[in-house]
Amino acid sequence: MDQTSPDPASEGDNRSSLRFLTARLSRHQRARPPPGRVLLARGTAAPGARPQSPRGFRVSPSAPAALLAATGLLLAAPHARAQASEPPQAAEPPVIQASEEGFSLSSADKAFVLKLRGQLQGDGRFFLEDTDRTGTNTFIVRRMRPILDGTLFGFIDFRFMPDFGNGQSIIQDAYLDFRPGEWVRLRTGRFKTPFGLELLQSDMDNPFIERSLTVDLVPNRDEGLELHGEGEGGRWQYSVAVVNGDPDGASTDANTDDSFDLAARVFALPFKGREPSFLQGLGLGIAMTRGLQFGSAPNTGLAPFRSTGQQVIFSYLSNADTGVTVTAHGQHLRLSPQGHFYWGSFGILAEYVRSSQEVQAADARVRLHHHAWQTAVSWVFGGKASFEGARPAKAFDPKTLRGGALEVAARYHALDLDDAAFPRFANPARSVSSAKGFGVATTFAFNRRVRFALNFHRTNFEGGAPEGDRAPENALLSRFQLTF
Repeated sequence: MDQTSPDPASEGDNRSSLRFLTARLSRHQRARPPPGRVLLARGTAAPGARPQSPRGFRVSPSAPAALLAATGLLLAAPHARAQASEPPQAAEPPVIQASEEGFSLSSADKAFVLKLRGQLQGDGRFFLEDTDRTGTNTFIVRRMRPILDGTLFGFIDFRFMPDFGNGQSIIQDAYLDFRPGEWVRLRTGRFKTPFGLELLQSDMDNPFIERSLTVDLVPNRDEGLELHGEGEGGRWQYSVAVVNGDPDGASTDANTDDSFDLAARVFALPFKGREPSFLQGLGLGIAMTRGLQFGSAPNTGLAPFRSTGQQVIFSYLSNADTGVTVTAHGQHLRLSPQGHFYWGSFGILAEYVRSSQEVQAADARVRLHHHAWQTAVSWVFGGKASFEGARPAKAFDPKTLRGGALEVAARYHALDLDDAAFPRFANPARSVSSAKGFGVATTFAFNRRVRFALNFHRTNFEGGAPEGDRAPENALLSRFQLTF
C-alpha cells in the first residue's frame, strides 16, 4: 500500500470523533441560546427571527468555524501519518578512489575498506669474469605481487599477498590484524617474523636490489600469532610472536615438529617529532628468537645460504652427498642489535645477527654459532632519505625531463660460519666458511612508485672449492620496479 494513502480504519475513527464533536456543540446550543434570540416552542420562531433548525435549536455562529477546524484535522491526519512513516534518509554512497596508492572502495565512515595494490620487479642478473663462475646470466621477474588490503567493521585489518615471481606461485602474506588501539594489535596468519631490520623493510624501499648476507641467518615469513603495537606517535614499537619456527634464511609453510619459536623485538625512535630535529631519524632496537627445532629427512629444519647473486654458497650435508643427513636437533637462539639514522638526504642502516643452533648428523651433535653483519650508507640527490625509501622532492616530468631523485648507496657486509661445521656437517669443498662483500647501488626514483636501479656487488669467499677458495662473485644487477 502506498505510504500516502489514508488508512480506512483511521478515517472511521476520525468520523466518529467529528460526530461526537458535533453532538457536543448541539447540546451546548440547547443549553445556552445565543444573545438576542429567544427559543420558543418547537417549530415556532419569534417575530423577526430566522427559521429554527428542524430539531428545534439554533446553530451558533461559532459552530461553522469549529466544524471547519475539525474537518481540517480530519483531512490533515492522513498526511501527518504519512510523514511520520517516511523512511530514514538513504545512507551515503561508497567512496571509490584511484591514485598512486592503488584502487580503493570504502564506506563513507571508513569502517569497511578494500584496497587493490600491486608490486612488480623485473630484474637482470649478470655475472662478470666468466672463469669459474657459477651463476647464469638471465632476466627474471623477481617479484609479481597483487595485494588485497582492507578493513572490516573499523577495527579488523587484513592482507592477502601472493607472489608469482621467480617462476613459482607462493603466498607471502595472509593475515588478520585486530586493532582495538594503536598501542595493541593482535595479528594471526602468515607474516614476517619480527626480527631482522633489513628484512622488515619493504622490498620496494631497500636501496639495494638484493638484501645483504645478514638475511642468511634471519627467519623470513612464518605462521603464528603476533602481539604488536606502538606508542607516542611511533616513538616506540614492540612485537612478541609465537610462530612455528623458520630455519635460518628461509620461510616455512607448516610446523614440522611439535615445538614453537618465540620472537620478540623492541625498537625506539626517541627523538621522533622532537628536538633536535637532526636526530628524529635515529632508531635503535634489539630482537631475539628462541625455540626448539627438530628436523628429519626430508624436512631437515635447515636451509642453504645464498650470495648476493642468489647462488648457493653453503649447505649442510644431505643423504645425496655422503649418505648422512644433517638435521636441526635442539635449541635455536638468535640475537640482533640493529639501528638506522636518516637526516635529510643522508641515511645509514646497520645490524648484527648471531644464530646459535644445535644440529645432528647420525650420532654426532654440535652447537654451531654463525655471525653476520652489515653497514649501508646512502645519499639522495633531489629528495630525502628514509627507512620507507627515497622520497623525491618533485616527481619526474617526462615533458620537461625534470624532477625525480637519484639515490646512491654503498654497503659492506659479511657472513662468518662456525668452523665446527666442517667437515662433519658441511663439505668444505662445496660450502664456504665465510663471505665478505662490497656493493654500490644507484637508483633513479621517477616518483615514489616507479624506480630504475643498477647495482654492482663483489663478494670474496673463504673455502667452498676443491682447490681452496671459491672464485669471487662479481654480479651486475638491474631492476625496473613499479608499485601502486
